[in-house]
Amino acid sequence: MRDILQHRGLRLIFAANMISMIGSGMNSAAVTWYVLQATHSEMALGTLLMLQTIPALLMLPFTGVVIDREDRRRLVMVLDACRGIVILIVAVLAYRGVAKLWEVYLMSILVAAGFWMFWPTITALIQELTPDSQFVHSNSFLIAGVQGGWLVAGSLVGFVYNHIGLSGVLFLDCASYALSFTCYLFVRKGRQTVAVPSQEEHASAVAKFMYELREGIAYIRVRPQLILVGSCWALFIGAMLTQGVITAPFSDRILHAGATGYGWLNGGWAIGAFLSAVYAPALARTAGHRRAIGLSMAALGLCLLALPLLGTRLHGVHLSAISVALLVSVVVYSVMGCCRALGGVVITSSMMEMVPRHFMGRVQNTFYFAGTLLQLVLSFSVGLVSHGWSLAAGFAMVGTVYLLACVAGSWRARKNLVIG
Repeated sequence: MRDILQHRGLRLIFAANMISMIGSGMNSAAVTWYVLQATHSEMALGTLLMLQTIPALLMLPFTGVVIDREDRRRLVMVLDACRGIVILIVAVLAYRGVAKLWEVYLMSILVAAGFWMFWPTITALIQELTPDSQFVHSNSFLIAGVQGGWLVAGSLVGFVYNHIGLSGVLFLDCASYALSFTCYLFVRKGRQTVAVPSQEEHASAVAKFMYELREGIAYIRVRPQLILVGSCWALFIGAMLTQGVITAPFSDRILHAGATGYGWLNGGWAIGAFLSAVYAPALARTAGHRRAIGLSMAALGLCLLALPLLGTRLHGVHLSAISVALLVSVVVYSVMGCCRALGGVVITSSMMEMVPRHFMGRVQNTFYFAGTLLQLVLSFSVGLVSHGWSLAAGFAMVGTVYLLACVAGSWRARKNLVIG
């Protein structure tokens, strides 16, 4: 790990991600709570998450080629600047008291569109800068920084939202993007790309673009183990992002802990994920990647299946002034955070080991596309079921997707159909 921290560019990337995640985490938590208070409907949260996936579905099939062609550092800086401007506009409207619910929705959709290009880009940039033997350590630091930001953000929103409101949270988020942009500015100088020049001649720029797009798909098709790991990644992404539909209602309806309880749950999740940086490299090395993925996904699924039952059974039981149901739920969310980080580190590291640098953007985006398509269906379905039937059933739906990810990530495939 010391070797990773000696790399100036990686240090700046980790710092930038932690800073921006503080703002983004506060934004996500505040918007979720704002929408729930304005609509009193889990269905509204499901609709919000569903709308956030639409730009991704339109972008992801094509942006992988851009990520593999262009300077990834510059792409990240452009994405940070654009999202910061959008958030600043809505922050001003909210501060003046004239922000509409649809404007908050639109902001979330545009920021989500930026996220779906940002995350594959930053992963590809880290792969580009990291020595081949250090992928697990590098991803552990990335997850620790991201979750450290969410730790501060998720906990902070629950305690300050009632005092500074949506506008205050959005101003803080905008400031975090400005700081993050500054960090990326000093990662390195000049334009650098990893694209391998093609020997093919193309009639037009469009023909060349489509050729590179098909080239990425062709690379995946003949590699069964990559398909399994990528499928696990897609299931993991879909389930993790859909949790936003059920966490706030869980605090509100089952734990009766309101925004403060929501902050504690987010804080527990982030603490677990942040601490995972300590043990993830050792566990991945000892258990092996497939077993580590399987264990982490299985634990996430089982925890979600158990949480509504635990919350209901323990509701009303107190230790002094502390709700036992909330305390147990925070502990379970901490365990889930550990598993989320471990699974994310090992899955991402496995992809980096399997995929050449000049293919990473296209390969990642293929599976991100599958994950967002799953989220589109899952968030709407979970919101509908949770609001109209049972919140426990919504938890079970998300938990089942994690269990499917366990199967995909643990399975050993036959050898690649081609060598290369």
